[in-house]
Amino acid sequence: MTESAANSLTGQIAVITGGGSGIGLGIARSLAAAGCRVAITGRNEDRLRRAAEGIAAREPVKTLPCDVTRRDEVERLFNTVSAQWGPVDILVNSAGANVRARRMAELAPEAWEQLVRINLDGVFHCMQAALTIMRPRGKGLIVNICSVAGKRALPLAGPGYCAAKFGVSALGLATAAEERGRGIRITTIYPGEVNTPILEQRPEPVPPERLAEMLQPDDLGALVAFLAQLPPRVIVPELVVVPAYQEYL
Repeated sequence: MTESAANSLTGQIAVITGGGSGIGLGIARSLAAAGCRVAITGRNEDRLRRAAEGIAAREPVKTLPCDVTRRDEVERLFNTVSAQWGPVDILVNSAGANVRARRMAELAPEAWEQLVRINLDGVFHCMQAALTIMRPRGKGLIVNICSVAGKRALPLAGPGYCAAKFGVSALGLATAAEERGRGIRITTIYPGEVNTPILEQRPEPVPPERLAEMLQPDDLGALVAFLAQLPPRVIVPELVVVPAYQEYL
């Protein structure tokens, strides 16, 4: 068998959180096009169904509603995929959120808790569930969609979002160090500005011309498909990607 055949994604099972829109949907499109059997999850069942209908795939995309902040729902998600398709090969943690009132002076305690639950706790729950499946098999790929706000404390993102994303960075890197000897690869991606629905929570509307210049969801989809097709000997711990106009210093 050639190396390219060994790295084929055909038939591999991928679970993508936040797959009903934005980055998650772009990644679902790319992995499905590469031959993966794709399951997308999120809290809005109707949005998931509409998203799945627009994905070209060799077999229907599974839509599995799940609130990643609830551990019981995450466990049920992975049990369902395993029972219907088999063990998960790829997990992409793309679910995320921000709030409009995000400055420290106005950040409500309830909003802080929401940001941590969705952006950090959800990643933890899904990683633990996936690793339970991947460890006995000695293989698997986890990709955490973080943010440059998890590398640089950006005022525009707000302290709560930055704190949660810094947590995602530490969680991914520390777990990757533990799992590298088990054949499990973990990559944390730090995108700059991306044209996704999360921008609706910006304090100020984003002009259309700036949206066109931003990274697009399919750009991130192409990156994840690239990572998934790398040989098992290759590990990419971190990947920063920004639009051409955005500085990264």
